[in-house]
Amino acid sequence: MPNTFGHLFRITTWGESHGGGVGVVVDGCPPRLPLTEADIQPELDRRRPGQSRIVSPRKESDTVEILSGTFEGLTLGTPICLLVRNEDARPEAYLEMARKFRPSHADYTYHAKYGIRNWQGGGRSSARETIGRVAAGAIAKKILREQFGVQVLAWVKQIKNIVADVDPTKVQPRQVESNIVRCPDSDAAEKMVRLIERVRKVGDTVGGIVEAVARGVPPGWGEPVFDKLEADLAKAMLSLPASRGFEIGSGFGSVLLTGLQHNDPFRMKGGRVRTVTNRSGGIQGGISNGEMIFFRVPFKPVATVMQEQDTVDIEYRNTTLKGRGRHDPCVLPRAVPMVEAMTALVLVDHALRQRAQCGA
Repeated sequence: MPNTFGHLFRITTWGESHGGGVGVVVDGCPPRLPLTEADIQPELDRRRPGQSRIVSPRKESDTVEILSGTFEGLTLGTPICLLVRNEDARPEAYLEMARKFRPSHADYTYHAKYGIRNWQGGGRSSARETIGRVAAGAIAKKILREQFGVQVLAWVKQIKNIVADVDPTKVQPRQVESNIVRCPDSDAAEKMVRLIERVRKVGDTVGGIVEAVARGVPPGWGEPVFDKLEADLAKAMLSLPASRGFEIGSGFGSVLLTGLQHNDPFRMKGGRVRTVTNRSGGIQGGISNGEMIFFRVPFKPVATVMQEQDTVDIEYRNTTLKGRGRHDPCVLPRAVPMVEAMTALVLVDHALRQRAQCGA
């Protein structure tokens, strides 16, 4: 089921970029959870286009509707269907793409796989598909926060060669949301915004890195071997549009250390097992160890550029194509809530699996 993610807490997203709407079905949400549209809408507002001068100008309210799965403000334990209607679709901007494949997009690969594709804004391959993830993620974040005391938070760490000075242990949501680029380092944020604006003016795009943490995760979440917690997080992040990797804890920097330098020594502190350092990123052997989980996700420059490039058409003849439509010059500011959502979906699924298996 390629459109479904999760085991006990399972989501299925649906819809195309320029169709009637997009959404998600959430199955496995525990019953009696207080839930209304007001719990979900703030996360969609953080993801929606048109929210600032450095993102896509497409005007969408992204207003969510709960169609099923709740009664009198409480979840029923049955499938929750969430709908967001498309309001500002302009498929005519993509007429040329009906016969030409956009470089570095999914146009050619979808055509090669299915023999048919929705060329209006990329259809199912559009980042608009992530509305369903973010909506479902809002429910997952609420469960994690209220039932397990877990906080999930992400921010922009880097755009091109501008790197923020951020202490992952201290970042708070108000700092992330204090500017339009969602970088808690205000000095770096100003430089990032100026860079994005300069690149946009010449019809180009830039990429960067999102950093994320999960605080309050108890020891014991995750599975050995194939469903390791970091493996599921990696799959979740790499399933996001434009993502290019996953690095947890010390990541690639660990190759510069010896085993003695890299190990996280244990120590009893406050009546519980703690690690002195956290180079493991909060996960050891695929299972959370009670420390803060932290990782980074790089995102490539947006593939749609407003300059002419070489490509081929559907009859496999050489041609050229210039980008059309409304697109982000940098995906990073809107990727932040997407990373948080996918993190929450992985964690809540493992939390429920742990509860079912061990009663904890």
